[in-house]
Amino acid sequence: MRSLKTAALLAAAALTLTACGSGDGGGEAASDGKVKLRFSYWGSDSRQKMTEQAIAAFEKKNPTIDVVGEFSDWASYYESLATKVAANDAPDVMTLEIRGLSEYAGRGALADLTGKVNTADLDQGVLPAGQVDGKQYAIPTGVNVFAMFANKATIEKAGEKMPDDKTWTWDEYIELSSKITKGGGGSIYGTEYTFNPAYLTIFAAQRGENFYQDGKIGITADTLKAWWANYDKLIKEKGSPDAAKMAEIAAAGQEQALIATNTGGFGMWWTNQLGAMVKSSGQELTLLRLPKTPDAQKSGLFLQPAMHWTISSKTEHPAEAQKFVDFLLNDPEAGAILLSDRGLPINSKVLAAIKDKLPPADTQSLEFIESIKSDLDAVVVPPKGGGKMEDIIRRYSEAVTSGQQSPDEAATKLLEEANAAIAG
Repeated sequence: MRSLKTAALLAAAALTLTACGSGDGGGEAASDGKVKLRFSYWGSDSRQKMTEQAIAAFEKKNPTIDVVGEFSDWASYYESLATKVAANDAPDVMTLEIRGLSEYAGRGALADLTGKVNTADLDQGVLPAGQVDGKQYAIPTGVNVFAMFANKATIEKAGEKMPDDKTWTWDEYIELSSKITKGGGGSIYGTEYTFNPAYLTIFAAQRGENFYQDGKIGITADTLKAWWANYDKLIKEKGSPDAAKMAEIAAAGQEQALIATNTGGFGMWWTNQLGAMVKSSGQELTLLRLPKTPDAQKSGLFLQPAMHWTISSKTEHPAEAQKFVDFLLNDPEAGAILLSDRGLPINSKVLAAIKDKLPPADTQSLEFIESIKSDLDAVVVPPKGGGKMEDIIRRYSEAVTSGQQSPDEAATKLLEEANAAIAG
């Protein structure tokens, strides 16, 4: 991803700048005597609205603290944040993805939150997703799972039935997708595919391989080629659009996805995207486990933090910043405002307090995650360079599916480039 790649480069510059700069930090004292905290985050207009409501609730409880939200869209967020960090002007509280965590922590941009924020009621199995080298540099805002979305009405319209997601295989998924396309009479496709690294992570885990292993890429060339073979089979058997059409759909954004426009039976997305997909489609969508390889010993599914709360190591107001993060994580009032926008809350008490207020799609996500919890792998924090993986995987996968590169050549070059990114 271009923005994360740029962020990594600028964050590197930040280490030099902060080492020789005066270090005046991101916090300020307002003219009215209040402590001013800057808080950076990205998202949609609806996220901005609910976040501002949460900020107002916090300020009401803490009248001596003024929180100023620094909001941007996703496309520009990391470039803007990296520029601020490089200029020694980091916001006091920053939102980060797991892919950028090691990069920012490794550059000294983040404060160690170990013992600084109350985590007693948080899911202890999820907290390691915010740790780097044993230190709690970030705390997950909430969690989701990468799942298969299914449009039952579309599938049945094509004369097919919903699969048993406890037993279905990748070959059965491809075969069913082809039947749905055929039964749809040219108006629908069985599925849309994605190059999301989560899909590759799950597929590799089913083959006994970790995405990262001993400081390198743990996925073999054979697994990459087997993964790409699924795409090739889907395209050839018309279970999905061809490579050109899929590139067009992906570029159009989530709202134009096949599953969102009722022109596809299946699609893979994060569970916290279910609500938006249901709203776009106007129909009920069902969450399913991803298919498995026939001899898989596990599903490969894992809980993923939607994003993280972090605090700048340069803040002049650490106590106030910690209080704000504590509010976002642990206060039921904040939970009732934010709901599952940043993933399902990992605070058990907050989740219990808002459970009845969740919209149907989020209730389904919660029930789905609970039903598969015993089968979930622990999430792994990517090493430095992890932020580049999405772009690397997408480029080589597009080259293979479009016929521009052979799977053998692409697998070799992908692994070389990915390992070089980790090595720095």
